[in-house]
Amino acid sequence: MKFNEKLLAIRKQQGLSQEELGMELQVSRQTISKWEAGQSYPDFQRLVMLSDYFGMSLDELVKDIDVQDVREKNLTDEKVASIFNDIQNMKYIVGKVWKAAIYATYVLLAIIAISFVIHLTFPDIEWLWRTY
Repeated sequence: MKFNEKLLAIRKQQGLSQEELGMELQVSRQTISKWEAGQSYPDFQRLVMLSDYFGMSLDELVKDIDVQDVREKNLTDEKVASIFNDIQNMKYIVGKVWKAAIYATYVLLAIIAISFVIHLTFPDIEWLWRTY
């Protein structure tokens, strides 16, 4: 809901005429009418007076935002970002472990291949190939 629509709804909810609200804020009825029509916008001092008069924060009045909802959303965003970072870290660690396992497999295969070649090259060396 835009500011002008909200101002109109709140004023009517309170049972005030444009003239009565104008007297409270020390502005003319025409000024209130322009605010409600979206033709102009109150200055900061008048916004503060409006929020005090209606008993709501400036955010609620101007943006139709509940400050607590914003805080909760920010906490939720922080939690999501934290989870995302944890997942990224786990991917990095798993990638490193996977690479280490692949390299260890290559080294083991190389040792087996070298042993096989040595066995084929020197089949008569008994102490090298002795089985118990």
